[in-house]
Amino acid sequence: MASPKAPVARPLSPHLQIYRPTLTMTMSIVHRITGAALYFGTLLLAWWLIAAAAGPNAFATVQGFMDGIVGRLILFGYTWALLHHLLGGVRHLIWDTCYGFGPRERELLTLAGLIGSVGLTVLIWILGYLTLGGAR
Repeated sequence: MASPKAPVARPLSPHLQIYRPTLTMTMSIVHRITGAALYFGTLLLAWWLIAAAAGPNAFATVQGFMDGIVGRLILFGYTWALLHHLLGGVRHLIWDTCYGFGPRERELLTLAGLIGSVGLTVLIWILGYLTLGGAR
């Protein structure tokens, strides 16, 4: 009969306490958060479309909410989340083609996605206000 084996000492899996946080790590977490935020923002978009189909009273209710400061902040955040998630996806697409894996390139791609998402969000909102004639 075989004798029982002694337990094997296995290495612990590294976690957040082991690694120094980097911009790439932080933006990876933010990418997941923006993905969840897009889900809820899309529910607001669906609410707006359903209200538009339901009639003028329902649409006026939703439009009143979206025209308020809270609604505008949510829409601004939704715009940023959409662009940040999009640019994060482009970064991953570049990585899928086996480019940009070096430490410097990885950080530059991540920083470009962050700056690009903020810049494009502000640009889209400025163009929107200019096109619509400013705040109503």
